[in-house]
Amino acid sequence: MATNDAATSTQTPGTVHAKQGTLPLAIGAMGIVFGDIGTSPLYALKEVFVGHHPLTVDALRVFGVLSLVFWTMMIVVTLKYVSIVMRADNRGEGGSMALYALISRQLGDGRSRFMALMGVLATALFFGDCIITPAISVLSAVEGLTIVDARLGSIMLPLALALIVGLFLFQSRGTAKVGALFGPIMLAYFGTLAVLGILQIAANPTILGALNPVHGAQFMTENPGLAFLALGSIVLAVTGAEALYADMGHFGARPIRAAWLFAVFPALMLNYLGQGALLLSEPAAAANPFYLMAPEDLRLPLVILATLATVIASQSVISGAFSVAQQAIQLGFLPRMKIVHTSASTFGQIYIPAVNWTLLVLVSLLVLGFRTSSNLAAAYGIAVTGTMLITTFMIAVPILRIWKWNKWLAWPLIVLLAVVDIAYFASNIIKIPDGGWFPLLVGLITFTGLTTWARGRTLMQERLRDSSMPMDVFIKSAAAAATRVAGTAVFMTTSPVGVPQALLHNLKHNKILHERIMILTVVIDEVPYVSDEDRIGVRDLGGGFYRVLVRYGFMQEIDIPAELKKIENCGPRLKMMETSFFLSRQTLLASDKPGMAIWREHLFSWMMRNAESAMDFFKLPTNRVVELGSQVEI
Repeated sequence: MATNDAATSTQTPGTVHAKQGTLPLAIGAMGIVFGDIGTSPLYALKEVFVGHHPLTVDALRVFGVLSLVFWTMMIVVTLKYVSIVMRADNRGEGGSMALYALISRQLGDGRSRFMALMGVLATALFFGDCIITPAISVLSAVEGLTIVDARLGSIMLPLALALIVGLFLFQSRGTAKVGALFGPIMLAYFGTLAVLGILQIAANPTILGALNPVHGAQFMTENPGLAFLALGSIVLAVTGAEALYADMGHFGARPIRAAWLFAVFPALMLNYLGQGALLLSEPAAAANPFYLMAPEDLRLPLVILATLATVIASQSVISGAFSVAQQAIQLGFLPRMKIVHTSASTFGQIYIPAVNWTLLVLVSLLVLGFRTSSNLAAAYGIAVTGTMLITTFMIAVPILRIWKWNKWLAWPLIVLLAVVDIAYFASNIIKIPDGGWFPLLVGLITFTGLTTWARGRTLMQERLRDSSMPMDVFIKSAAAAATRVAGTAVFMTTSPVGVPQALLHNLKHNKILHERIMILTVVIDEVPYVSDEDRIGVRDLGGGFYRVLVRYGFMQEIDIPAELKKIENCGPRLKMMETSFFLSRQTLLASDKPGMAIWREHLFSWMMRNAESAMDFFKLPTNRVVELGSQVEI
């Protein structure tokens, strides 16, 4: 029984993050946020030089590729996400849906709908990324076993599946416990990346010249066609950048920025430069430059550490998937699902069982279907670059309309970000026949589900509103003649006007009304947190009827009985054992009325039947709920 509206006052998680301290949160963020981008060195350069469009290993290409890796990280991650996009937090929360919610309040209806479409599309692609990342990360790590001993290749797939199952089983413990466990491991991992890189750079310090953008330009102009194909693999170095934004609510912007600038980015670049130095001296090392950087005796420990790191890498997108799914539910793009808040003291730390188990099944099928990280690399990138491109289009709105940056600065910046994203996205389009179809298929299915649910809810509410009786007419006519009984009845409705269907059916069939009747609407505002002062609004309609409005932010836990107990301005305080909750359960009838295609109406009906019950979602007492059914044509 939730609708969307704007809020005037909010409560943010910033003070909670501030109390915990930047350093502990930054270490925790290294385990949750940076796992994905942190494990890219395992497969990025290998895919560039021996993947689907291999490059000759020589000085021109090694220097050129590393130059593009460095400047891509600078532009896409440091400039775009860390410096700009993370400014567009919606009261501490990030991600495509939070960005849509933030800017929609600043725009007219037409542009707001376009932003909603962009946000939904980015969310759909992000879920595709959430499926591929655990599969490719874990596979790329366990493939290091073949570097240690070729005979170990037979256990790679069973080991990868076991690690993935274990990771998803661990999710219900909460991201706080996960971060506390994984943060120190990732700190050791990034330290190892840096040390391995430094040792190789010391042997061939000329590789530091790759930081010069001239080398990237020379590589692009020497063979533009091959260089364009190589972009599809080079972008693997920045996969996971979107997780920085999506996971912002878990740790806050400042710890994430600190971890990136002072630990993650330096360690990654040192390792990439080290791999480049190794390739200059040993071109054959392109078969797996990450593991071949280490001395032979240390490769097995490195495989173990990298495997732990890639399991952790999967955590970044899983946590992001939980956050984005919750936002989509609260904003009306997904049906109600069970949401478990895993921390009483930290905002944004949640677990959604339905999302968790769906991801587990799909990730496992992906591992069994593609079998190697190289095969998956062909599927990787489209979802990531598509999401990045949409984020660039969306962030242009705050830059120009909300922050009102100088146009002579803003437009060149937007054009730069768009050109980079378009180049990488175009390069990945070529991967569609080689596996790139998979994230697009996942994105299409997710996009269809999100838009169908949003459109179906709108149509259903319009039909109910059209058939509802004005409240003042009901109170003066039907209600005035009804027999009144002791107690309080709470009728939940999505509409803040008119008579709820459940109230009409109750009077029609039971011929009675309670002494006090509350017409309750839950409003999910387009901000993450609504303060207690602005939570409840009550209007006396006369005759023992009250219109109650309860507001929540889209990242807050909903508990209706707890809120109702606080109401003081509509008679005596509520006692749950003297209160009955009446819910409407609509049975949808597909029809040829304009609005949606028949197949989408059937899909919407199926989604409604499988949504979590309103009783559980709103935490209503199970022995005080009455459901009254009705049929609605859409």
